[in-house]
Amino acid sequence: MMEKKIRVRFAPSPTGYLHLGNARTALFNWLFARKYRGRFILRIEDTDQERANPAFEKSLIEDLRWLGLHWDEGPQLGGDFAPYRQSQRRHYYLEAARKLLDEGKAYFCYCSGEELQAQRQRLLFAGRPPRYPGSCRRLSERQKRSYEKEGRKPSIRFKVQARQTIVVEDLLRGPVEVSPRDLGDFIIVRSNQVAAYNLAVVVDDALMKITHVIRGEDHLPNTPRQQLLYQALGYEPPHFVHLPMILGEDRSMLSKRHGARSLSRFRREGYLPQALVNYLALLGWSSGDGREIFSPEELVEAFSLSRLAKSAAVFDPRKLNWLNAHYLREMEIARLTPHCLPFLQEAGLLPEPPCAERLHWLQKVIDSVRPNLTRLADLPGCVQVYFRDDFSLCPRARRIAKEGKEVIEELAVKLENAPFDSLGEMEYEELMQQLKQATGLRGKRLFMPVRAALSGSLQGPELRHLFVLLGKEGCLRRIRNTLKALLAE
Repeated sequence: MMEKKIRVRFAPSPTGYLHLGNARTALFNWLFARKYRGRFILRIEDTDQERANPAFEKSLIEDLRWLGLHWDEGPQLGGDFAPYRQSQRRHYYLEAARKLLDEGKAYFCYCSGEELQAQRQRLLFAGRPPRYPGSCRRLSERQKRSYEKEGRKPSIRFKVQARQTIVVEDLLRGPVEVSPRDLGDFIIVRSNQVAAYNLAVVVDDALMKITHVIRGEDHLPNTPRQQLLYQALGYEPPHFVHLPMILGEDRSMLSKRHGARSLSRFRREGYLPQALVNYLALLGWSSGDGREIFSPEELVEAFSLSRLAKSAAVFDPRKLNWLNAHYLREMEIARLTPHCLPFLQEAGLLPEPPCAERLHWLQKVIDSVRPNLTRLADLPGCVQVYFRDDFSLCPRARRIAKEGKEVIEELAVKLENAPFDSLGEMEYEELMQQLKQATGLRGKRLFMPVRAALSGSLQGPELRHLFVLLGKEGCLRRIRNTLKALLAE
């Protein structure tokens, strides 16, 4: 299987945003190519010009790059088999169709849409499969000229031989046998001279020397037709792998109510690309050793088609959140911070790009709250305590501050008289020890009034982080504001 140079492709249609299923397909192709030092090709299948949208193409390219699934050949990069958009490869498809016509393996079909629909309804009413009955298969030249005089523009259909055995060799499922009677003569070029999917994909995969087609099992019904086209055109078919679907937790088709969001939506919600790649890899594949945490490099090393599952994978949002929280906790703060900045900017907490000193402070702020984060969308709410001096005390914090007013006043005195200008861990510990001795209090009766005075809340980052990151002047300013608010009541 590995004698040839491995060449795989991810071929999305730009008619919508990249979703979990497509992203997993791209990932498995990328892993397989990297595992065997092959080539990963991105091909845009945009023959559906009515639905294709450049905005969708731009989005899916951004999503693939965000995931780190960089391609070796494709749009914006080029390669030996360019162009990599089907809309620019029309002449290849028409050339292949002409070859099939000349060899008697295809024919012109003049049936109108209304006639085809009527034929379909009759077959369904009779309890028969709604395949094309071959109405135009043996038209005379006279009949063809008559239809053309009527202004009918023909499509081109592939001629399926009734006695032809169709066997698709799937590396995951084994041999899949299909009766030609279940197919009927299918369209390979539409009446507008646009190639149908089955012809276009076969021609592209053959000319681009694709060795393995790894795609979702929703494509399995197309594969027998493509197998026939490979044989008719004299192409060597690739190895096929049809991945099981991803289901929701109730084992129904994955939908928005299960969390079937686009990749761009996952990005906006604050999932890290490393976490999403790790999670997608576990949807239908396992390493066999029980591991669940993998870096991209470890995934490449461990990946094998033999470890793919034959049954459907189940999307578990709790597992994804667990993995994302793990990466948020474990990632080096210098690598994590660039992922965080857009969320702070969108929340209005970072009106301009931070200077080096401000960035260093921001890293400490992010580090202080990340044990409590599941997604980066939670970040602004967790860190806003560092950015706002004009907070209002929540009702419980107001009550605690009133009861512990003496503690707050004593802390103000200690800070004002402190012999240091900045606060660090040691200074914080020293202040708290002095406050404990001066008030005779400890535990919640000591710390909660202080927390209320500094943040207006009874929850949030550890108190020592608040002290150090707000600094001496910042702490004093908030304490004075709190005492003033209490005095005004």
